[in-house]
Amino acid sequence: MTSGEIRTERLVLRPARADDLQALHAVFTRPEAMTWWSSPPHETLEQTRDWLASMMARQGSGLDFLVEFEGRVVGKAGFWKAPDVGYILHPDVWGLGLATEAVEVAVDRLFAITDHPAATADVDPENAASIRLLEKLGFVRTGFAERTWNVGGEWKDSFFYAVSREDWAARRKA
Repeated sequence: MTSGEIRTERLVLRPARADDLQALHAVFTRPEAMTWWSSPPHETLEQTRDWLASMMARQGSGLDFLVEFEGRVVGKAGFWKAPDVGYILHPDVWGLGLATEAVEVAVDRLFAITDHPAATADVDPENAASIRLLEKLGFVRTGFAERTWNVGGEWKDSFFYAVSREDWAARRKA
């Protein structure tokens, strides 16, 4: 096991590498994957290269990961800015429970290596799948705001979610 890597039954969450460019580009160019992301689908490989370079530059936190499934990178999960969790997966692997599995161990890592009192999430109110995922993991809605994200010229609203360290620990023990 390399430093910063997390293994689950089906996944490897690991730091990003330069050779992940093509796999990430395959995710970031998919309009259905990017519907709930903070930017429109990537139109060029250079956009994805810049995004990957930015992720790699922030990896010192040990909290932001690429997600491998069956030996290939299928997305990312973790905390680009703790304690706010984020995740995206290639549509080919939707519906398999991989996002839930990845977010669960990413939140475990947040609470294991930081003193954050809660993990948080900012979700588009129309993103029913992400809301279900967060609520299944014990996150509760804490607020709402209008026009929080401008994605490709379209304003998006936000539901805010959180799970406290104590509630997370109690849930994990149950």
